[in-house]
Amino acid sequence: QVQLVESGGGLVQPGGSLRLSCAASGFSFSNKYMRWYRQAPGKERELVAQISNSGGSTNYADSVKDRFTISRDNAKNTVYLQMNSLKPEDTAVYYCNVRINWDYWGQGTQVTVSS
Repeated sequence: QVQLVESGGGLVQPGGSLRLSCAASGFSFSNKYMRWYRQAPGKERELVAQISNSGGSTNYADSVKDRFTISRDNAKNTVYLQMNSLKPEDTAVYYCNVRINWDYWGQGTQVTVSS
């Protein structure tokens, strides 16, 4: 059964850094693109970053480009999101996502950027 488990969220000051992890199981991880989404209160869920199956291609939302880095370790079935220069606008619940005929989601991890 497909399972995605996010971790690494927390409270951080503006300008700080945080690294999120998503542990995947129940499917052939190395054959799938992986994605990070986020959802702030009162807003739609938005795509933050995407990484190809081998890790050779990445895409980012304009709002996080040059600050966030998505990566993966296929030997560990884990995808990461390194977040630097965090802003209050980055405050949201962050979700890991994979598409296997339809969307699968983790439970989410809260990121709060506040002074």
